[in-house]
Amino acid sequence: MTLNRRDFIGTTAAAASLLSAPMVQGASHGRSKVVVVGGGAGGATAARYIAKDSKGEIDVTLVEPTRSYYTCFFSNLYIGGFRDIESLAHSYGTLASDYGVNVVHDWAVGIDRDAKTVTLAGGSVLPYDRLVLSPGIDFVDGAVEGWDLSAQNAMPHAYKGGSQTELLKAQIMAMPEGGTFAMVAPPNPYRCPPGPYERVSMVAHLLKANNPTAKIIVADPKAKFSKMALFQEGWGTHYTGMIDWIGEDFGGGNVSVNPDAMTVTIDGEETKVDVCNVIPAQKAGRICEMAGVTDGNWAPVSGHTMQSRLDENIHVLGDATNQGDMPKSGFSANSQAKVAAMAIRGALTGSSVFPAKFSNTCWSLIDTEDGVKVGATYEATDEKIAKVDGFISQTGESGELRKVTYEESLGWYDGITSDMFG
Repeated sequence: MTLNRRDFIGTTAAAASLLSAPMVQGASHGRSKVVVVGGGAGGATAARYIAKDSKGEIDVTLVEPTRSYYTCFFSNLYIGGFRDIESLAHSYGTLASDYGVNVVHDWAVGIDRDAKTVTLAGGSVLPYDRLVLSPGIDFVDGAVEGWDLSAQNAMPHAYKGGSQTELLKAQIMAMPEGGTFAMVAPPNPYRCPPGPYERVSMVAHLLKANNPTAKIIVADPKAKFSKMALFQEGWGTHYTGMIDWIGEDFGGGNVSVNPDAMTVTIDGEETKVDVCNVIPAQKAGRICEMAGVTDGNWAPVSGHTMQSRLDENIHVLGDATNQGDMPKSGFSANSQAKVAAMAIRGALTGSSVFPAKFSNTCWSLIDTEDGVKVGATYEATDEKIAKVDGFISQTGESGELRKVTYEESLGWYDGITSDMFG
């Protein structure tokens, strides 16, 4: 990564400047302007908190192409039959009506960092004093031989909530008796580290009830994965003999697919499958690359403020970031958004900015009322967001504790989506 004097943001200097920053007026007359691109867990939270806490001092515009946001977190529970798809949908009406956020349903197609403007597909040009990018993920081209986005209907990724999730479930339900479901798992780092394995659990739950002689094959480029012991214990308890996980040691990373023939080849062995869920390697949402704030696949940021290390006027949140120890999750994006919102409000209005603190918990459902979790707290250092302490469910826990953990996750979902969308 090559940085020049104008672009480089020294994290210590950035944090210090925010703590003592005088009020900075916007480039335009009147209120300072913040544009938020991406209305998911990070973007919606940032828009809401900036608008709410600035009490009208900052003009907030949220750019999001879809009118309803379907959470990727908890989408596996829809596949397993524990939720309906509409329970995952959230609108932007409350952000507009109760918090005064100007919600624009359009695509951001260009960013001029010198002029500090965002160009939309519809032709509008939005000026900003601070820009927040929270676009989530895109997929790395060529990550899985034989697969690209043109094959996503034949072999869904279902790693962005909504129609892909519905498609994958419909394909599973249509599997012939005794058929084969295959998953191609992603390499690190990627969105929601336990997500693919919760999905395997939910697919197994669905098949156990509707197609109990079906088989599941998981081709995984990793030697280990998040909550591995917990998932493997659960698979042995609830889905005996149904799941074949093929890790790095057995060629799980040497995979190609043929969507036309519906075959998966793992380490030279071709298998005919009925459903194939391809979750490719991931990178920051494309708008980050267009803005020139990526270094490799991800956008480096300061943990003190979530400012891009390549442009102090841009903050990047959530899955798109290279920030340190936090996993890429909806909870992490929500936590990072609050830090960014406080830093932006401090820079634009002179309000107080406190040291950044973060937290995250990832719950996973293995079978009915059998929930497990992993989580941690974090703090910002000059180098990264650093883990302070953590916790994880243990193998062999009682059914009552697993039930409590699952019920805890339901309360969390209701609470955090309210925190994001109002």
